[in-house]
Amino acid sequence: MLRRSIAIAATELVSPPVKAPNEVRHESPDHMIHPPETRSGRPLRAAAAVAALLALLGAGGAAAQGMAGPGMGPAQVGVVTVQAEQVPYTSTVPGRAVAYEEVDIRPRVSGAISEIVYTPGTAIAAGDVLFRIESETYAADVAAAEAEVARAEAAVSSAEATRSRYERLEGTGVTVEDVESARVAVLQAQADLSAANAALQAARLDLDRTEIVSPIAGYAALPEVSVGALVTANQADALTTVTRLDPIYVDVEESSRRIGDVRRRIDAGSIAPGETLGISLVLETGETYSGEGEMVSPGTSVSPTTGTIAIRIRFDNPDRRIIPGQFLRVEVVLGSVEAVLVPQGATSRASDGSLTAFVAVDGRAEQRVLAEDGSYRNGWIVTGGIEAGEALIVDGLSNLRDGAEIAPVAVAISADGVVTEAGDMDGAPPPGDGGVPAADGN
Repeated sequence: MLRRSIAIAATELVSPPVKAPNEVRHESPDHMIHPPETRSGRPLRAAAAVAALLALLGAGGAAAQGMAGPGMGPAQVGVVTVQAEQVPYTSTVPGRAVAYEEVDIRPRVSGAISEIVYTPGTAIAAGDVLFRIESETYAADVAAAEAEVARAEAAVSSAEATRSRYERLEGTGVTVEDVESARVAVLQAQADLSAANAALQAARLDLDRTEIVSPIAGYAALPEVSVGALVTANQADALTTVTRLDPIYVDVEESSRRIGDVRRRIDAGSIAPGETLGISLVLETGETYSGEGEMVSPGTSVSPTTGTIAIRIRFDNPDRRIIPGQFLRVEVVLGSVEAVLVPQGATSRASDGSLTAFVAVDGRAEQRVLAEDGSYRNGWIVTGGIEAGEALIVDGLSNLRDGAEIAPVAVAISADGVVTEAGDMDGAPPPGDGGVPAADGN
């Protein structure tokens, strides 16, 4: 209102008087050449008045602002009391899913594909037929081998009969040399029979191999050939691939330096190792896989190029949610540590990358630089900068400055980082717990 009144007054002083419609002013030439002092003095007086009014306006605004400032009072902020607690110490590493068993299907005999028996993508059992090769030629080979066995058996019978006769007539027209020759003939016939039987077995194997079967249970991929295609024995190109998906492996690599650091901390007692390793898997969607992993190969050497150790972990995969080739994250609980957990939403990063938070001390906000050692879920594992029992500011952080006067109010914070009044969360952790579950070694 004051500003508007001053503006109106200034307008009246500056604006020239308005002539009446019928007013006629007569001025002598001398008067026009030499204007009276009042004509030039009026704008100067008006300018001086405007300047005074503007100065008054500025002073009035400043006075108004000065009156409003002290009445604002301290800023209300929400605080939780942080506590030291035993929390899981975890290590998160990237991994890649690898098939538990995978085999390329190749023909053992040559010929033309006569039938593709399986349906791609469906489960197959070990021994199920996948392809058939034309078998007529191999059936004929079996028949010829059987005939050769029969001939060899007849030759053995004839040689044995001759040997028996010579042995009876030895000394009566049959010399010792004749008997020995008959005995050698029997041995030769028996050897021929063994060779014939071996040839028959090989022919039968080739005939059986015209039906190409899966050596493992799993799922077969799309066929790489069609009916009528010519294939050769032990060719380089696979006809298809069969993969076993349950269970499944996840291969990860961990820095040897980091493994050594964890061992050092366990030896020093800062990490209490658990009885077993808790191994969980985070899928590509971000959700945690329901099954728990088992380490099957801890790694025995360090890569000279990456300085990492390869580790293989096995997971049950009955629903085939994990597919070979997927990139996943593995979380391994190595033990537990005693730590102060600070919700990540209550912190910020300074321009130099340091982690900072505000603590309520004697009615004022005090900014602290925190030393963190990884995270767990939505909390930082803090090893310095804040002590157990101090009031951490988690709400009302907008425009909060170091040293600002504050009015702390106890609040509760959920595991998801949602801040509510202390009495509004059913089953929420008390402010002393900070609502933070606990620690990640990353």
